[in-house]
Formats: sequence, C-alpha cells, structure tokens
Amino acid sequence: MKRSEVIELFSRLRELDPHPTTELHYTSPFELLVAVVLSAQATDVGVNKATKKLYPVANTPQAMLDLGEEGLKRYISTIGLFNAKAKNVIGLCQRLLDHHAGEVPRERTALEALPGVGRKTANVVLNTAFGEPTIAVDTHIFRVSNRTGLAPGKDVRTVEDKLVKVIPAEFKQDAHHWLILHGRYVCKARKPDCPHCVIRDLCRYKDKTVDS
Repeated sequence: MKRSEVIELFSRLRELDPHPTTELHYTSPFELLVAVVLSAQATDVGVNKATKKLYPVANTPQAMLDLGEEGLKRYISTIGLFNAKAKNVIGLCQRLLDHHAGEVPRERTALEALPGVGRKTANVVLNTAFGEPTIAVDTHIFRVSNRTGLAPGKDVRTVEDKLVKVIPAEFKQDAHHWLILHGRYVCKARKPDCPHCVIRDLCRYKDKTVDS
C-alpha cells in the first residue's frame, strides 16, 4: 500500500472515531493490566462482566493478593482458562509488590517479566495506560493488516514491525484501536462487511463481499 493510501486509510478511520480507546473497562493501569491478561482468548464483554464485580472488591495488587487464587477464581470463573489466569494474576500482583512498589511499570521488559504478560499485553498497557505509540497485534489487527495489504505478514511480530514502519507518526497513538475496532465490527473474520467499509477502495482484499 502506498504511503498516500496509508494516510488516507487512517484519515478515514480517524474521521469515523476521533478518540478511539479500548472496550475493556478500567480506571487505573493496574485494572487495565489485569483486564488485558484476563482477555486472552475471551471477549471484552465477558471480561467486563467479571471485573465489574471483581474490582469493587479488589483493584490493587495487595487487595488481589489478599483475595488469593481461589478467591479470585470465584469472580473470573465465567472467563475461559480462568484457572491459569487466576494463577498468573496472583503471580503478577506478587511481583508488582516485590519489584515495583505495587505500581505497574512503564517499561516493556519489566511488563513482560510479569506472569501472564507477553509482548501483546505489554503493548496494550504501554499504549492505553501510558500513551506510548505501540501497536499490539491481535487476531483482528493481524487479519486487517493482511487483508487490506497495509502490513502483510505470516506472523504477528512481522505484522507489528511493518505497521510501526508504515504508519505515519500522527496516527501511531490511535492506530492500534482503530484497526482492532475495524476488524471487530467491519472486517470480520467469517464475512467482512465490505459494502459498508470506509476503506473499501483502498483495500487489496480480493474476495470482497457484496450486498445480497
């Protein structure tokens, strides 16, 4: 995709949604971190339902630690892989208290050292909680990047590196959210809604859908 087309693509997405953000509910970097860890292979809606009950009871590392692994499971049992996630959340709370005075670190290496936190989760926290121009490539962004020709790649890291390279600086802060939302609601996995896509004419996807 040409640079002029990339600029046009993000200009249109920005016009639709000037201030995009995550659909996960949170009020602090810690709440966001936990929500993102819980959201792996789960929906944001499902995570929000669980954290709506969890956070009034425990929304700090110490409070979560006091709840304990079994106590935490009661709140997140509706979320997939909740046993492993409970273990990771309790583990990351302990590490935050032991190494970061209970605060969520702003450095990628420190974030990735937390249990249950990989590069994608670290990128989400850096971008959404701390305003860093990082891009977390999830299944939606991977699909949109490949279909449109914006940043094609066989794996998420290749796509991430290409996106960082091709997206102009003025769009980098919000690009992550624009692409996720576009993939979630328009460029859907099974049947993309091409007739109602604002970037249809820029997209390289060969099997565009049409109105029936």
